[in-house]
Amino acid sequence: MIKVTLPDGSIKEVEKGTTSLEIAKSISEGLARKVLAAEINNEIWDLTRPITIDSSLKLLTFQQDGGKSTLWHSSAHLMAEALEFYYPGIKLAIGPPIENGFYYDIDFGSYEISEKDLNKIEKKILELAREKNEFIRKEVSKKEAEDYFKDKQDPYKLELIQELEDGSITFYTQGKFTDLCRGPHIPHTGFIKAVKLLNIAGAYWKGDENNKQLTRIYGITFEKQKELNIYLDQLEEAKKRDHRKLGKELELFTFSEKVGQGLPLWLPKGTELKDRLIDFMKKAQVAAGYLPVSTPHIGHKDLYVCSGHYDKYGADSFQPISTPHEGEEFLLRPMNCPHHCEIFKSSPKSYRDLPLRFAEFGTVYRYEQSGELHGLTRVRGFTQDDAHIFCRPDQLEEEFMKVIDLVLYVFNALNFKDFVAQVSLRDPNNKSKYIGSDENWNKSENAIINAAKEKGLSTIVEYGEAAFYGPKLDFMVKDALNRSWQLGTIQVDYNLPERFELEYTGSDNQKHRPVMIHRAPFGSLERFIALLIEHTAGKFPLWLNPEQFIVLPLSEHYNEYAKEVLKLLKNYDIRGLVDERAEKVGRKIRDAELNKIPFMLIVGEKEANENKISVRQQGKGDIGTYSIDEFSKIINDNINESLQNFNNLS
Repeated sequence: MIKVTLPDGSIKEVEKGTTSLEIAKSISEGLARKVLAAEINNEIWDLTRPITIDSSLKLLTFQQDGGKSTLWHSSAHLMAEALEFYYPGIKLAIGPPIENGFYYDIDFGSYEISEKDLNKIEKKILELAREKNEFIRKEVSKKEAEDYFKDKQDPYKLELIQELEDGSITFYTQGKFTDLCRGPHIPHTGFIKAVKLLNIAGAYWKGDENNKQLTRIYGITFEKQKELNIYLDQLEEAKKRDHRKLGKELELFTFSEKVGQGLPLWLPKGTELKDRLIDFMKKAQVAAGYLPVSTPHIGHKDLYVCSGHYDKYGADSFQPISTPHEGEEFLLRPMNCPHHCEIFKSSPKSYRDLPLRFAEFGTVYRYEQSGELHGLTRVRGFTQDDAHIFCRPDQLEEEFMKVIDLVLYVFNALNFKDFVAQVSLRDPNNKSKYIGSDENWNKSENAIINAAKEKGLSTIVEYGEAAFYGPKLDFMVKDALNRSWQLGTIQVDYNLPERFELEYTGSDNQKHRPVMIHRAPFGSLERFIALLIEHTAGKFPLWLNPEQFIVLPLSEHYNEYAKEVLKLLKNYDIRGLVDERAEKVGRKIRDAELNKIPFMLIVGEKEANENKISVRQQGKGDIGTYSIDEFSKIINDNINESLQNFNNLS
């Protein structure tokens, strides 16, 4: 007999070799019909895989991420089976689940495939799903695996097999289709009731531009057609909110092939938006005791060799810039932290000087493959609201909690209410990816866990998501479309201070290493603004909007009064413009609505005679007639409510 511990702490004693599905049936037949996979000792398994040792067990339905990913992984296999039916002889690469759905990379050879073919493939997937074929797991030797795919003439699978150890290779078969796969999969295909193949794209084998370009087909499946319909409605809404579309319509930013891919050009309105975010953060940082610093956009190669960044990322991201001086090489800076370490090192420090908090809105540059670039969310040049705190070990938790306060202040001002804090730790099974001692990692990880607990944050733990130099706390924010974005990160780092030999004189008159905290509440300003555009559908918070009002004269006779209104409101530090076009006021209102301007101030004979304005609010319609003073109070009260002083919140 073995003991299986359930999430509620209860223990079931079962025969060795009992499956998770059998345990689910023993709890409830209804539960067993819904379960898709099992989490055994923190690893996701097939429901039909025998349990042979004492284990913890969590049964996963479609409502859990592990259940979703298992269904979508199985759906990728089912799509591959459908594709082989219509296109025999195709060469399959990889077909993983992703955040929303799945994809499969395929070499179609001489076949041609287009969006119009997706409908027939969807129908075949559903036809195969209705057969309720079991997903059968089989352990195979390396030779068996090689022989199978040699017979099938599948070069991509053979290449993958070469990277696997003998004794760790598994096949999965459903119906007439077999694939190289470590799993897990759902019990049978019948759970897949609704499917939509979303689009076709190109993708290089293993993400390497030097390799062959394959065809990538994206799809998503659900257990019910109703769930698919809801998702497709959300997808349509997402298209309307796409920051690339709205950024163009609102004249915020643009791109130029001549400037280069992934290098955004900020237009006047977008620059205002960006600058206001920076000003907002600067005020909060001053209140929190940060000191501004400024560093060059390039750095000597030795700087990044010292930090460890060149060793970790050099092959992919860094191409040195040679100077006329032989052997001298510089890099476009990919991050700001090594520069800040050198600032700390520039003068002797005492324990009384700490903590030191250096902040910089520094633009950094990283090479991203052209296929990975996407509007503002994935670029090659971006500005970070970067700061580094150098503190004593005894100050670490307190400083970490102060940074949490700052992140929460930002979220409150921008109305991000739905978020979870992700504790990102190193992969315990692959420590070679990281630098630093186990002792320092343990101290760093414990500091983060304790600080998050002290602040009462709702947290999840993810292994393998740490930075190479230290663990971090990542804030995962849900937007208006219920999509999760990583915004704001706080990292604890014992390693860079060691690499740069940073030190301070302690109260014992001895030299000590400071601890370093990396933090960026916005992260990348570019990515943050992309999220903000899509979250708000371009209707930014009033304090942030580049244009808070527009004055709409009823005719050209009232243009002068409109300009006077504009001038008076500017004295109250309220931003706006006048629409002097010879258009009817209805057209002016529609255009102002499309441009997401929060307030429309309509002026005619009555308003001019009474020195007042008729106010129309975005999404609400007419809200009344006000004097300039009264309207300015409406604006400023709204802003003050959103932008409470940071010191009052922390």
